[in-house]
Amino acid sequence: MIINPVRKALLEQKVTLGTWLQAGNPAIAEIFANAGFDWLGTDFEHTDINMKDFTAIARAIYGRGIIPLARVSQNDTLEIRKALDNGARGVIVPLVNNAQEAKRAVEAAKFPPQGVRGFSFCRANNWGIDFDTYAQNANDDIAVVVMIESKEAAEAIDEILEVEGVDGVFIGPYDMSGSYGIAGQTSAPVIQAACKKVIEACKKHKKSAGIHVVKPTKANIAQAIEQGFTFIALGVDIVFLDEGCRNALQTAKQAMKA
Repeated sequence: MIINPVRKALLEQKVTLGTWLQAGNPAIAEIFANAGFDWLGTDFEHTDINMKDFTAIARAIYGRGIIPLARVSQNDTLEIRKALDNGARGVIVPLVNNAQEAKRAVEAAKFPPQGVRGFSFCRANNWGIDFDTYAQNANDDIAVVVMIESKEAAEAIDEILEVEGVDGVFIGPYDMSGSYGIAGQTSAPVIQAACKKVIEACKKHKKSAGIHVVKPTKANIAQAIEQGFTFIALGVDIVFLDEGCRNALQTAKQAMKA
């Protein structure tokens, strides 16, 4: 039985709203958890966040009804296993280019016989208190999302989605544009066509397609949903903080001129 509401939504292709945590601060994670996101993704890939930082973040949001996800730094079996042991209820795995790499990510996240995840007393099972229950349910509960960030991955999308245990994909349009030799040109027809191919494949395989709406507005969120994206990251903590500071200062300066 799938208990994790985010994994359930991924497989039912229902919209969930999350955001990225890049500052690595547990207090920020607490505040964002209280805001009402469905999930919070801690970003190991593009930050200096380490496993100890993530464990503190997972503790900060524990019991608040928010699903903690970890975008690991690479498709590494030990890192995926550690993130799950320390409180992640799903992983987002970067730079998955083919079915073999997708299978490796899934196997790292699943206990035998489906995978190679190691058994232990750890934070995820309350240091062994809930060992049996966790061991029995984790394979159904843990979400696995792979990132599609290259021309190779876009061309192999059907094979990737056929891997049992892949619950959805998350498109990285900037990396994808680089793999096509047009870095940064995310609106180029070839990139849009690749994204459309991924979305259509997700619909066919009944799995979710994800996207990062960097500057969330009503218009571009609606556009993402209309295009078929259901696993949606809204902004990122560092941008929310930056915008909040700048808006407050601008308001204050306008008030001083009044």
